[in-house]
Amino acid sequence: MPIDLPPLCLGGNVFGWTADEPTSFAVLDAAREAGLTFIDTADVYSAWAHDGEGGQSEAVLGRWMADRGCRDEVLLATKVGMLEPIDDLRPATTRRALEASLRRLGTDRVDLYYAHQDDGGDLAEALAGFDALRREGLVRMLGLSNFSPERIGEAMAACARDGLTPPVVLQNRWSLVERGFEGAERDAARDAGLAVVPYATLASGFLSGKYRPGRTVDSERAGSAARYLERPEGPRVLEALDAVAEAHAAPHAAVALAWLRAQEGCASPIASARTVEQVAPLAAALTLELTPAELDALDAASRPGRGAAATAA
Repeated sequence: MPIDLPPLCLGGNVFGWTADEPTSFAVLDAAREAGLTFIDTADVYSAWAHDGEGGQSEAVLGRWMADRGCRDEVLLATKVGMLEPIDDLRPATTRRALEASLRRLGTDRVDLYYAHQDDGGDLAEALAGFDALRREGLVRMLGLSNFSPERIGEAMAACARDGLTPPVVLQNRWSLVERGFEGAERDAARDAGLAVVPYATLASGFLSGKYRPGRTVDSERAGSAARYLERPEGPRVLEALDAVAEAHAAPHAAVALAWLRAQEGCASPIASARTVEQVAPLAAALTLELTPAELDALDAASRPGRGAAATAA
């Protein structure tokens, strides 16, 4: 059976990128006050905005935990495998990367350590390296991210064969407008007993409801989010979100996250906030329960080729 995790995870990719340090501290304070203490980061955050040098998010998070004295309150997740040149999963690489992450985070252990992506290498060797880190107490739990169903199966088989600590969490892309996970990937996670902690759950902010035809949004992710308007199901999803959000007097982001939380296999969606004002809509998802009819309406609207027929019915 998958492990129990908090019902929502705060994404740390914005810290040191679209949220400067004072803003990041304020966001983290608001999230802590709201009970959002499962926090996800990675060593590669945010290398794309700092000439390839990563670690900004971890460093900000580490300074915040030290200043607030709250490390023991936080379920802390970070990742290895995307920050060049330490972007493979060989044991020497993961150890080097983890030691650097621990320094930036100002802690002696990580609660959940992910392989950020599949490097295509020997999984048994890679997982033996992760297993050694866990046995030394440097990490508590292991996770996979961006792994295919086939490689998930290979990883679990290698752990069973070699007596290694298996991963317990899978972090892949999944949202109301990105539903490819619901096929073989979800089946593989279920068969492996992995708790699913999906990322990109608000589709770069599109599911917050602020992106509309003809409207300009000031955001680093505006281009990525606006592309969903070009899909046939994009406007239908917004229409369905509008109706459910109005019925519950709830933010659109909360509705999108509540829909995902209700899906089979989803343990804890990841969502980020780059301002304090964006924290409350995330926290609202913790208590928002959608009716079966509302879940069905959102499901129908978000499936290409099905939304129009469902609306007509």
